[in-house]
Amino acid sequence: MSRRCQITGKGVLTGNNVSHANNKSRRRFLPNLQETSLLSDILGSAVRLRLSTNGIRTVEHNGGLDAFLLSTPNRKLPTEAQALKRRILRAKEKKAEATA
Repeated sequence: MSRRCQITGKGVLTGNNVSHANNKSRRRFLPNLQETSLLSDILGSAVRLRLSTNGIRTVEHNGGLDAFLLSTPNRKLPTEAQALKRRILRAKEKKAEATA
């Protein structure tokens, strides 16, 4: 499992540890990833995702998982999020057909 947020695409960064003597050694800055379940109103079930804390805040700020994915253009979403967006769109179309 990669260390990458499934919504924002935020991943590992690299840099240096710098000592007081200005010695430099390579290090990795890992994203704060959390395994979380977000409720999808359109799908009617919870979706488990591995998100950064910033990604969780972004989704909640935009009104939930469905609203966030539907309002975000595909070019800004990673492939996992695009697949989830397609599932949501298909379910939304089925509900629209059922009510019509």
